[in-house]
Amino acid sequence: MKIAVSPRAAARILGPVISSLARTWRVETVHAERWQGLVESHRPHVFLLWHDALLPLLWWHRGRGVTIVVSEAQDGRYLAEYALRIGYRQAIGSSTRGGVRALMGVVKALRDGGTAAFTPDGPRGPRREFKGGILLAAQRSGAVVLPLHAGADRAWHLSSWDRFLVPKPFARIRIVYGTPFEVEPGEQGLAAARVRAEAELNGVVGEVQWDDGATDTA
Repeated sequence: MKIAVSPRAAARILGPVISSLARTWRVETVHAERWQGLVESHRPHVFLLWHDALLPLLWWHRGRGVTIVVSEAQDGRYLAEYALRIGYRQAIGSSTRGGVRALMGVVKALRDGGTAAFTPDGPRGPRREFKGGILLAAQRSGAVVLPLHAGADRAWHLSSWDRFLVPKPFARIRIVYGTPFEVEPGEQGLAAARVRAEAELNGVVGEVQWDDGATDTA
């Protein structure tokens, strides 16, 4: 679907609406100590999440200067503009366009001690099909990978490729953090990390329990 306004204008108009909605959500976390341990030890880390869970996770981790990979395509910039407004940084590119430039930006942010977030099925799917470019960034920077997922007890799913999750007003949000892990050197390290990442993502999806249990809408 084409939107007749620019991403920046859309963020100005819809950003306050999204933030007002998000402030009504009641968030509970599971295994949050896994994330807090990385924060307290100042370890650079990568949030690894499926694209459909992006909205509640963006909101919960706002204001921390997390670097996100933003697609060069205009449709990838609408949510990105909102993310910038709530305290995120950006690396331009995706798995299909500008990927090397985005990877370099993420590696730099991580080597500087920062945090990055990546959706391995973005920007256009297929839904929950893992693309592992971010594991190379973690390997090169020595960052820890932290899989996580979010679900809601009451929500809409948009009729997009990812069935994008929009929790309803006053919904309960459950965020589950997986077990952090490092990417070992070499091709074997990358291959093992991919297996680990997919298993951890499956685990946090299962632990959320509300995954895909909300109301569908176009």
